[in-house]
Amino acid sequence: MTPKRFTRPIKVIVELGFAHEVSSVMDAYQLLDEWVGVRSPTHAATLALFRSALADDKDAETARLAFEAFARSRGILGQDAIESFGGAAEDWMTAYDRRSDAVVDG
Repeated sequence: MTPKRFTRPIKVIVELGFAHEVSSVMDAYQLLDEWVGVRSPTHAATLALFRSALADDKDAETARLAFEAFARSRGILGQDAIESFGGAAEDWMTAYDRRSDAVVDG
């Protein structure tokens, strides 16, 4: 079986914030199959679509769009997740700086 490659890879954030590039139907299927998050009806439908794509019933780009939508809905889509993490880190640092000022002044 030849791997069904995506026209453009999708970067997702997995395991403690590590970036992972998903570049084929099989890559995305494996990530979905090993998903440790909530296994919602959306997850089940996306996984079923990927099973179908692996069996040649769906093309790779349809599967790619479904995976991108799933990743976005779970907050793991590359740039979206990085911006979210970045905002959280910035909020934390601001709060920490304020705490430090209060300790020094108090």
